[in-house]
Formats: sequence, structure tokens, C-alpha cells
Amino acid sequence: MKRSFSIISVLLFAVISTVNSCPPSDRAALLAFKAALHEPYLGIFKSWTGTDCCHNWYGISCDTESKRVADINLRGESKDLFERAGRSGYMTGYISSEICKLTRLSSITIADWKGITGQIPKCIASLPFLRILDLIGNKITGEIPTDIGKLQRLTVLNVADNQISGRIPASLTNLSNLMHLDLRNNKISGPIPKTFGRLRMLSRALLSGNSISGPIPASVCQIYRLADLDLSLNKIYGTIPPCLGKMAVLTTLNLDCNKITGGLPSTLLKSAVGNLNLSRNALQGKIPDVFGPRSYFMVLDLSHNFFKGPVPKTLSLASYVGHLDLSFNHLCGRIPGGAPFDHLEASSFMYNDCLCGKPLRAC
Repeated sequence: MKRSFSIISVLLFAVISTVNSCPPSDRAALLAFKAALHEPYLGIFKSWTGTDCCHNWYGISCDTESKRVADINLRGESKDLFERAGRSGYMTGYISSEICKLTRLSSITIADWKGITGQIPKCIASLPFLRILDLIGNKITGEIPTDIGKLQRLTVLNVADNQISGRIPASLTNLSNLMHLDLRNNKISGPIPKTFGRLRMLSRALLSGNSISGPIPASVCQIYRLADLDLSLNKIYGTIPPCLGKMAVLTTLNLDCNKITGGLPSTLLKSAVGNLNLSRNALQGKIPDVFGPRSYFMVLDLSHNFFKGPVPKTLSLASYVGHLDLSFNHLCGRIPGGAPFDHLEASSFMYNDCLCGKPLRAC
């Protein structure tokens, strides 16, 4: 009787353990994913043993109800890894398409490993529950999957600091829930899609350090939640859409180091934008004399352009100007006195045609 009870208890425990552990198919997919990677220093994959990938597998989380793998969170710069090993992580290999067999994935973070190569598996676009795709800080090549727009739940797309090439897929503008887009420091070329304004939930669009060309689509102004737009260090040409200065929550606008021409829209100088960098372009004409109490600039950099005329007198009406750079233009005339000019250095006004007055030479 006791023996029978023991056998029943063992069988019952085995059944309960099986129910509470991840499916064998998910475990097999994770092990196949791991087989394509090599992490020589920290041993993060040493915990990937046993039949239950939902418990004590480093970086793996499962859905509490379905027991399916929901999150892969592997960060080479994570604080716990650094505290444990005294160094940041380094991993080589590639992201295997086996990851796509984890069909309940909500987030994929494989970030800052510096040595991961290969391409983003095209099948990632078929993961219906994916909300976060963060692959920053690797050496991933190839293009952003053409069908990325199928990920209707995606809120974060971060592939910055890789070697991704090709164009921004047209389907990307179908990501109606996307809030954070980071494509910085890659080799992406071609234009920004004209329908970029369809990304109505977007709050940050960081596209700097690529070879993106063409004009800034006016549809960007339709993204009413957009707070941070960084298109610097590209090959963008054309003029600045004046409607950018009418966006309610846009506070940072970096367009420096492009080929932008035309004038400076007056709307930008009396808008919510507080960090405005338009340096190293081909902007021309006069700097609009439209500053007022609503003008608040942590950074206002208009250097290395072709602006002419005087320094705007109304700049003294701005509620705050922290860093101002008007150098390397064709400005002329007396620099106004008082705030904010009394705390600015000569470097803010150097290399213009004929500016004078403090902090430069006397007129």
C-alpha cells in the first residue's frame, strides 16, 4: 500500500511539474537559439539546463497561464552581469530563425553584445504578440525585414549601433502602436517614407548617423505625440517643414550635419522646442526676429550655415537661453547687450562677417 502511494505521489509530482514547466517545443527552440551563439566570459547560458525553461533560465520569462516563453532579455551591459563578473558582456554568433518558433514572444532583447553578426531573421515579422524588439549594440547586417509592419503590437523597435543597410521598409509605417523607434548609427539609406506620419503613437524617432536622403516628410507633423526627432548626420536635403514648429510636444529637434537648404521657419523659434540643433547645413536668409517669453532653449545651435543679417534683438526676450552657437555664418552688426548675451562666450559668435560688441571686439 505504501509502495503504491509512493508511486502515485511520484507520478502526480511528475504530472504537476510537466504542467508548470515550459512546453518541450519551446525548450527545444531556445536550445537551438543558444546553439547559434557563443558567450565565452560570463557563462550566462550555463543556467539553461533541465526541462523547465520557465524557471532559473537566465534572461527567460514565461507567461504565467500558458507557460509559453514570453520574454528573452539578454543585455550585455546589464548591471547584474557587471557586478557579477566585473566586465560587460561579449557574444558572437547570430540570431537563429529558431527564435520564431517561440510564437508567444512578447519581447526580444538581445542588446549590447558587440559581436553578434548575421541578419535579423525575416520570420520575426510573423510573431503576432511581439511588443519589444531591442537589438542595439551588435554587428547585425542586412536589412530591416520587409514585413516588419505586420507586428501590429510592436511598441519599441531599437536596432541602433549595428551595421544594418537598405531602406526603411514602407510597411514600417503600419506599426500603429509604435512609440519608440531607434535606428541610429547604421548604414540605412534612401528616403524617410512619405507616410511616416501614420505612426501616430510615436514619441521618439531617432534616425541619426545613417545615409538617409531626401526631404523631411511633412506628414511627420501629424505625429502629435512626437517629443524627440533626431535626423542628424544624414544626407537629408530640402527645406524644414514650418509645421514642425507647431507640434505641441516636440521638445528636441536635431537636424545637424545634413544638406538642408532654405530659411529658418519662424515657427521653430516660438515653439515648444527647447533643444534645437540645425548646425552644419546650408540654411540661409536672416534669423527671424520673433523670440519671446515662450522661447526657452537649453540648446540653440545655428552654426556652420549661411545666415546673414544681425543677431535678433528679441533673443533678449527669451525666458532662457543656455547654449547658443551662431558661429561660422555671415552675420553682421552689433551683438545686443543684456541677457542672455552677457553670459555667452566669444566662441558663440566667431567666424561671422562683421559682428562686433561684447564678447567680441568693440564696434
